[in-house]
Amino acid sequence: MRITCPICGERDRREFHYQGAAVALDRPAPDAGAESWDDYLHNRENPAGPTRELWHHEAGCGAWLVVTRDTVTHEMQGSELASALQEADS
Repeated sequence: MRITCPICGERDRREFHYQGAAVALDRPAPDAGAESWDDYLHNRENPAGPTRELWHHEAGCGAWLVVTRDTVTHEMQGSELASALQEADS
């Protein structure tokens, strides 16, 4: 699998570290019950098809990327610097 880093170009996925889905999680209140915290810590969606994922270019420039990838075919559909997306949301 190849991932395109906006800074370094196309690279082998072994240069990157997968960090999970690029979605905000709703953190439970500090006094929420054990079931709420268990769900928050351990359960994630596992959709088939296009997803947005957070990857760290660990063995390269050190950038954080949001990669859009099809989890069925592993086709890379795009990548963006996470910092650029964060600035756009501000």
